Amino acid sequence: MSTTAPAVVPASEEAQREVVDLCAELIRFDTSNPTSDERACADWVVARLAEAGIASELVESAPGRANVVARIPGADTSRGALLVHGHLDVVPADAAEWRVPPFSGEIQDGYLWGRGAIDMKDTVAVMLATARHFARTGTRPAREIVLAFLADEEAGGKFGAHWLVEHRPELFAGVTEAIGEGGGFSYALDDTRRLYPIENAQRGMAWMELTAAGRAGHGSSPNDENAVTDLAESLTRIGRHTFPVRLIEPVRALLAEAARLQAVDLDLDAEDLEAELAKLGHVADFMQVVLRNSANPTMFTAGYQTNVIPGRATARVDGRFLPGHEQELIDTIDALLLPSVSREWVNHDIAMETSFDGPLVDAMCAAVRAEDPDGHPVPYCNPGGTDAKAFTKLDIRCFGFKGLKLPHDLDYGRLFHGVDERVPLEGLRFGVRVMTRLWQDC
Repeated sequence: MSTTAPAVVPASEEAQREVVDLCAELIRFDTSNPTSDERACADWVVARLAEAGIASELVESAPGRANVVARIPGADTSRGALLVHGHLDVVPADAAEWRVPPFSGEIQDGYLWGRGAIDMKDTVAVMLATARHFARTGTRPAREIVLAFLADEEAGGKFGAHWLVEHRPELFAGVTEAIGEGGGFSYALDDTRRLYPIENAQRGMAWMELTAAGRAGHGSSPNDENAVTDLAESLTRIGRHTFPVRLIEPVRALLAEAARLQAVDLDLDAEDLEAELAKLGHVADFMQVVLRNSANPTMFTAGYQTNVIPGRATARVDGRFLPGHEQELIDTIDALLLPSVSREWVNHDIAMETSFDGPLVDAMCAAVRAEDPDGHPVPYCNPGGTDAKAFTKLDIRCFGFKGLKLPHDLDYGRLFHGVDERVPLEGLRFGVRVMTRLWQDC
């Protein structure tokens, strides 16, 4: 009996052409969160799947907060299914700051511009184009694929992934592994080679509201119980605090591989680790955000009149913690707060980490290398948070992988939630080629 794996059916020219149009149409839906909803966009996704003969279910967690789930049968029914998920919502955009209208989906200079172009309607378009290609050609994925197009990721997934996991877990029955956002994009190592960080860990979320209680009074009078002053001082302490370096395994592995590729003698156990990492040049800059916990003040509210000292002031802080270092973050924040300031959680979610091994990891790495021989897949810790946090509750092993090749002069990280968000057209086509390979080899 032959054990030779079936030949990979490459992505069609049609799929590579239509992914650009699909992404442009997705961008034209203003799914800003919290100023809009996802229903119209979700209906459109259902229709695009149906055109290719793929049945799906639209699930609203609240009026307008829409999610879409579909299944594509796989060749090997004995294996667990692979969940491929992406979110339909985006962060808001101020059109006055943009070179092009942020919801126009315009094409200029080899890029598709618009809010969501890289976070993450590009990946949603790749999911759709790949699924439609499989349906049109009759290609079977290696195992069952579950597609999930989700609401509310940008606000923590309360109406999206977390709601579905809590209220409709049967939609993910049989799923053992998942891929979503947070990795699989290229990062220039030098003039010719690229790293492809594949997320196998992500920092936890500790969004908190701080409240200072003081003594209200006239603005002209001395007041040593000023809530604004106490809160401002606490925020300054937090904002200027630098957490110690904590080198978790995915970060250590990425740094070690970067050092190997650059022929750099790197001692990751050195006492002065920052000096050692400087040997890696811009790669060290890229990794700074996942070397330690972080906490940044982001919002402040107090008062109602210039000549009135308020008795209360509130602020928000975006805290993030590495796997295994949550308590360090909490203890540090509490030590930095003045006695008059209390805290409560706004959004508190887990950190994640899984090993960088197994057939799915092998397939992701192989798909990248097949399409980019100068690409080097590496493990990665995502500094932010994704819908994967919800799916781990179902004992699903989660990774971040989108398959996106970028020009070396594009500062990808700064485009997230930034102005003039855009994705290279060739990057979208690359994504379809990579995803088509992956689904047949996962």
